[in-house]
Amino acid sequence: MRSERNYVAGLYTRLDAARERVEAEYTAALGGTGGTPMERDVQVRASAKELKRLHFGDNGLCFGRLDTLTGEHSYIGRIGLFDEDNEYEPVLLDWRAPASQAFYIATAASPENMRRRRQFHTRGRQVLDFTDEVLGRPDGDARGDAALLAAVNAPRGEGMRDIVATIQAEQDEIIRLDHPGVLVIEGGPGTGKTVVALHRVAYLLYTQRERMERHGVLVVGPNPAFLNHIGRVLPSLGESDVVFMTTGDLVPGRHVTAEDGPEAARLKGSLKILDVLAAAIADRQELPEEPLPVELEDVTVRIDAATAEWAREEARATGLPHNEARAKFTEIISYVLTERAIARIGKGWLTREDKVAWESMRKDLMLELGKHEGFAAALDALWPLLTPETLLGQLFSSRERLRLAGADPVLWRADGEAWTVSDVPLLDELVDLLGTDKADEAAAERQRKADAEYAKGVLDIMHGREDSMDDEDHLYATDLLYAEDLAERFIERDTRELAERAAADRDWTYRHIVVDEAQELSEMDWRILMRHCPGRSFTVVGDLAQRRSEAGARSWGEMLEPYVPGRWVYRSLTVNYRTPAEIMSVAAAVLADFAPSVAPPESVRACGVQPWSRQVGADELAAAIEEFVQAEAGREGTSIVIGPPGVPGTVPASETKGLEFDAVLVVDPERILADGPRGAAELYVALTRATQRLGVLHQGVLPQALAGLDPAGTPVPAGSPRLV
Repeated sequence: MRSERNYVAGLYTRLDAARERVEAEYTAALGGTGGTPMERDVQVRASAKELKRLHFGDNGLCFGRLDTLTGEHSYIGRIGLFDEDNEYEPVLLDWRAPASQAFYIATAASPENMRRRRQFHTRGRQVLDFTDEVLGRPDGDARGDAALLAAVNAPRGEGMRDIVATIQAEQDEIIRLDHPGVLVIEGGPGTGKTVVALHRVAYLLYTQRERMERHGVLVVGPNPAFLNHIGRVLPSLGESDVVFMTTGDLVPGRHVTAEDGPEAARLKGSLKILDVLAAAIADRQELPEEPLPVELEDVTVRIDAATAEWAREEARATGLPHNEARAKFTEIISYVLTERAIARIGKGWLTREDKVAWESMRKDLMLELGKHEGFAAALDALWPLLTPETLLGQLFSSRERLRLAGADPVLWRADGEAWTVSDVPLLDELVDLLGTDKADEAAAERQRKADAEYAKGVLDIMHGREDSMDDEDHLYATDLLYAEDLAERFIERDTRELAERAAADRDWTYRHIVVDEAQELSEMDWRILMRHCPGRSFTVVGDLAQRRSEAGARSWGEMLEPYVPGRWVYRSLTVNYRTPAEIMSVAAAVLADFAPSVAPPESVRACGVQPWSRQVGADELAAAIEEFVQAEAGREGTSIVIGPPGVPGTVPASETKGLEFDAVLVVDPERILADGPRGAAELYVALTRATQRLGVLHQGVLPQALAGLDPAGTPVPAGSPRLV
C-alpha cells in the first residue's frame, strides 16, 4: 500500500510541476515577451488548452494498474503523464490509449496477456485502498463488481459523472469502435448509453484531435435540464471544444422550448412539409389583379399581369433562392417599364436607330426607378424580400395562406411567431429557400474591406511604417500577414471560444455530432443535423421503446438510410446499471403492455427497498407529495416528483428523460397513461428515473401494470438502510 501511495503522490508532483511550467509559458506569451505576435498567439492558445487538460487531472488522476505476464506494470489514469527525462516513457497512461484497453476488457477467461488488474479507491489525492483481480485464473479475485457497484450505488449529485474508472467491456467496445459513419447505440433505461456516447467523443478527440478540434463536436439533447445534467462529463475528461444544444437552439438567435400538439408536430416533422414551404414561397410571388401604376417625372407606366408573369417565369428559371431571384424579377420589370416609357416620351422624334439617345434615356429612367418609392412598393407587393420568420409566421397565422400552400388546417395558430421546437428545422430550411438580400451581402463585403483596411493600418503601426518606409520594410509587413487574414483573425480571436462561434454561425459544420434521445427526432430534425455535419460522423443514442413524439423514429433505418445508406452500424447495451431490480420489475410490466417485443435491460443490482403505492383523495394529494419531499430532504442525494402536465408540484416525464434521481415519486400514473398515444412510454420513463427508491400516488384505480407495487404506501424513513 505504501509503495502505491508513494507512486500516486509522485504522479501528483509531476502534475503540479507540469502545470507550473505551462503556466509560466502562458504568462510569458500573454505578456508579449519573445517571438513574433503570431508565435505568441499560437503559444497562448496552446498553453491555455494544455492548462485545461492538466487541471482536469486533479480529480481521480490515477485509478488503476495493469500487471503483465512478464512482470511489467503500467498505471492507468484520467490523463497521460511522461517522464521528464524521457518524454516518450509514460509514467501514467491516458485511459484512451490503446495500451489501456486491457484494463477495461480483460477477464479471467480472456486475460489479454495480463496477470493482474488493480483498482484504486481514492479520496482527493490520497489512495485509501485497492482491490485486485487476478486474471487468467478461474478462481481469481473479483475486482470490477465492487468498484462498479460502489459507483452505481453512490448518491446522485447535481450532474452526470464520468465512468472512466469503471467502464465495462461492452461499453469499452462501443467507445473505441472504429467506424467513420453513424453509430447507433440503443439501450433501455439505465444502460449508460449517454455516458458511453460522451466517452466515445472524448476517445475520438484523443485519437483524431487534429481532424476534429478545429470544428469541434456538437452534442444535441432533449432539453436544457438534460444538457446541464451531462455538461460536466466531457470537461471532466479534459475536452472543452464541444457545443451543447437542444434542437430548439439549432437556428442561431432562436431559442425555443414550446411544443406543438402531436398532429402538428407530426406534420411539421415530415419531409412533406418541404412541399408546403415551397408552395408558400411561390404564393408570395404574386401577379397584380389590376395594373399597378408607377408615376415617373415625365410619364406614368404600369405593371400589368402579363409583364409580371414574364418576369416571374424568368426569375424562377434562374433556380436561385427567392430573395436572390428578385434581382432578375426586378430586371425584367425595369426593362419593360423603361421600354414603354421611352416609346411614349420619344414618340414622334426618337427611334431605335438613335441608340445613344435611347440608352441615355434608359439610363436616366433606371436611375429614377431605383429611387422611386412607388416602384419599390410595387416590387415589394409582387416579389417581397422575405425572412424565414416573416414567411412562416404569416403562413401559420393565415388559414387562407395555409390553404393555398396545400397545408393541413391544424397548423394554423393565432400568433404565427409563437415559435415551437418543430418550427426550428423549418426556419433553417427557409434560410436556404429564401436566400439573402444581395444588398445586405454588398454591405457585408464593404464592411469586410473596411476591416481589412483597418488591419492593414495595424500592420503598418506594428512594424513602424511611416511615409518614409523603405521597400524592404513594406515587403516585410506585406509578407508577414495579409491584411484580410488579419481582419478575419481579429473577428475570431477577440472574445469568442469555439463553442460561442459555432453557436452563432448557422453555417458552422462539425466533425462529429452526438444525438441523444434520438428516437424523438423527426425527419426534418435529421435534415438540419446532416447539414451541420457534411462528413456524416454521428453517435446516435436512443431507445425506440421510449419514443414520445409522433414525428419520431419508428426504426433507425427509416431515418438514417436516406442520408448514410450502408454507412451506419447498430450496437445495443443490455445491462441496467441505474435501476435496481425491484424497480425495474415494475417498469418491465409497463413495457410489456405497450412494447411486448422489447426485452427490458437486466439490472446488475438490488437495493433492498420495495417500490410502493398509495391511493389518495384529491384533498390529500398535496399533503402526500409534501410528505415525500420532507422524507427525502434529510437524505443525501436527489429526488423528484413526476406527474401529468399541469399537476402542481410535479414535473412532466418528458422533462426528465436522460436524468436520474435517488428517489422518485410518480403522481397519477393513470392520467399519464391516458395522456395521448404515447402515455405508456411516458410512464415507463417516469418509473425508470429512480436509482434507489420509488413511490406512486394514485387518485383513481391503479393501472394493472403497476400491480407489483407494495400497497403499504409509506415512504422509506430517513436513516433506513439504503442498500443490501
